[in-house]
Amino acid sequence: MLIVEVKSGDNIDQALKKLKRKFQNAGVLREVRRRREFTKPSVKRRNEIIKAVYIQQKRRDEGEIG
Repeated sequence: MLIVEVKSGDNIDQALKKLKRKFQNAGVLREVRRRREFTKPSVKRRNEIIKAVYIQQKRRDEGEIG
């Protein structure tokens, strides 16, 4: 649970800005999106391999051009 301390002189806009910043730094939204659907371990592994191959190809292509 996120707790935002609001001083007596703060207006609602400043309080909302503090809340949004805390929300983003805590990674709540990222976690919610990750938990939205279940991904099988085999699919996770396959996606990691595909991503690694893609990154290697990009690095190799950059070396040829530069």
